[in-house]
Amino acid sequence: MSDEAARGPRAPAFDPRALPESNATAYPPPWRDANMMRWNRRISRHAGLRNFAVNLTRIAPGGQSSYRHAHSRHDEFVYVLRGEAVLETDAGEQLLSAGMCAGFPAGSGDAHRFLNRSAEDVELLVVGDVFPGDEVSYPDVDMQGRLQEDGSFRVLHKDGRPY
Repeated sequence: MSDEAARGPRAPAFDPRALPESNATAYPPPWRDANMMRWNRRISRHAGLRNFAVNLTRIAPGGQSSYRHAHSRHDEFVYVLRGEAVLETDAGEQLLSAGMCAGFPAGSGDAHRFLNRSAEDVELLVVGDVFPGDEVSYPDVDMQGRLQEDGSFRVLHKDGRPY
């Protein structure tokens, strides 16, 4: 092995699995606990990208990616890297295995999430836009969200009251 290979990649290249994982969520109680079994590595943030987001998401057995949700302005693309994930949409459930993907066009209203009902971790590559003003609907829980101009995500009750 060369000295260069032993040191690892040089910027702008990097190993995404070397980035820290976080299971932080903007979801307020009582919705937060259900999302504590998924972790994200913020790949695009590490690379300094601002126009789209790329996350490496790991879902532990029994976990979910999020609550079912639909974006008003964000396209979202998910590629299953490892494991078997249950994709739940308005049309029902289907099993996606490694190498399969799904796309959710902005404004389609098709609420979606990924569940891990297996005994092994699921790993997803999640890519999406980051346009301020994106509104996120959650049909199954009393929650709605909006991406603010400053990049923060504000979560409210469906009737507009803050949490």
